[in-house]
Order: sequence, then C-alpha cells, then structure tokens
Amino acid sequence: HMDAQIGRVMEALRENGRLENTVIVFTSDSGLAVGDHGLMGKQNLYDAGGVHVPLIFSGPGIPKGVKRVALVYTMDIYPTLCGLAGADVPEGVDGLSLLPVIRGEKEQVRESLYFAYCGIQRGLQDARFKLIESVHAGRRHTQLFDMGKDGDETRNLADDPEYREVLDRMRAELLRQKDVYQEPDDAGPELWEVFGKGG
Repeated sequence: HMDAQIGRVMEALRENGRLENTVIVFTSDSGLAVGDHGLMGKQNLYDAGGVHVPLIFSGPGIPKGVKRVALVYTMDIYPTLCGLAGADVPEGVDGLSLLPVIRGEKEQVRESLYFAYCGIQRGLQDARFKLIESVHAGRRHTQLFDMGKDGDETRNLADDPEYREVLDRMRAELLRQKDVYQEPDDAGPELWEVFGKGG
C-alpha cells in the first residue's frame, strides 16, 4: 500500500514536470518492538522498535542507489533540505546538514547520538558502540553493545573487562551530551542519582 501511494506522488510529479527538480524524503517513526528483546511497544532505546527510523533522500544532487551509514537525528533533515535547495540555514537550528555524507565527502557529521526515554533510560551511540543506562527499583542496569558485530543488540559487553575502557569512555560522553542538550537532573531524577553513585 505504501509503495502504491508513493508511486502516486511520483507519478503526479512526473506528469507536472516537477520530478527532476523535487527532493523527496521518506522517513517515519520507529514502529513498535513487537517482541524484539521481549518488548511490545516503544519503551526502549534499542534500535528495533526503539530509536532506529528509515531515512531516504531522492532527487537532484543526490546519488542514486547509494546507501550511507551515518549517525543522524531527524532534526538533521531540515538543514539538509536547506542545503539541497541552496537556502541558508536559519540561526538557532540544532540539526546538521547531511550533505557532506550524501555527497560522500564525509562518513559522519556527528560523532555520537544521545537518546532518552522518560526519566528512566539514557543512551549513547557512536560509530561502533552503543551504551544504554537504565534504572529500575533503585538499581542501575548497564548495557554495552558492539553495533558493528552485534547489530541486533543481543550480547551485553558491559561486564566484560576487555571493554572496560570503552564503557568508561561512553559513560563520560553520555554525561557530556547530557550537558550539551542542557538536560536538568530532574528530567530523570532517579536515573541520574543512581548514575552519580555508580549504582
């Protein structure tokens, strides 16, 4: 059904002579977990059913049939469209243009992504690893995944001594990103209290 409706949009643009100068963006929300990690819904920071969303750009100035793997927020769509349209990005926009990634000039425009779910979970993902910190009944739960080797997030490396340096680095960056996004402690009081105690 979705393919058919996108086809209708494409055909209308073609009939009106606008297909060749129109940028089309396809994205959506993350969908539901429907059993991934034993969850039903969106109450998590895992990729499947949590934070991963589709993102496709098509149109002039965009290579055809090319897949890029990059860290992206949906807020990056707007400055990217500004760049594709030759317009200036207004001041105060937090997103970053993905044009360097789309054009193959850079692999990333972001070094990491910061995630939050309610007051009980925070996460950080870089080009290789993903950290999820959560608190339940006053106890801290830490998960660390090597996304390059374990994209389904099934092998928790948080207690593996081999990854202690990675874990410490990711935790330090998680706290730095909390400050970057000016998240107050009361946005997740139980989480940050337990996190601060090393809990």
